[in-house]
Amino acid sequence: QLQLVESGGGLVQAGDSLRLSCAASGRTFSGYAMGWFRQAPGKEREFVAFIRSVGSTYYTDSVKGRFTISRDNAKNTVYLQMNSLKPEDTAVYYCAAGVTAQSLVVLTTTRGYGDWGQGTQVTVSS
Repeated sequence: QLQLVESGGGLVQAGDSLRLSCAASGRTFSGYAMGWFRQAPGKEREFVAFIRSVGSTYYTDSVKGRFTISRDNAKNTVYLQMNSLKPEDTAVYYCAAGVTAQSLVVLTTTRGYGDWGQGTQVTVSS
């Protein structure tokens, strides 16, 4: 099991940037796929991006070209660089760890992940 702690959220204006971090501890971080999800008030948790242990990435369409997921295995940390933020990006952002060998379809759903952080709030004002 991995313990995950997100940080970096905050209140920004539309068009601004934020970088979220997720620090992992407890097991070998480098072997996991890491995902970012978000949940807006009254909505279900939705997939944002994932990065496999080998570094391949995938994004939901609404963030392609604006968000970048990366990982630093030496620091046991995964990042989400968010540029050109929009009010509709407002949500609590969660990082999660899952088995890297799972299919793309599975890794874009919450069932692909067994360990979750507590979340960090991102609010984008218009």
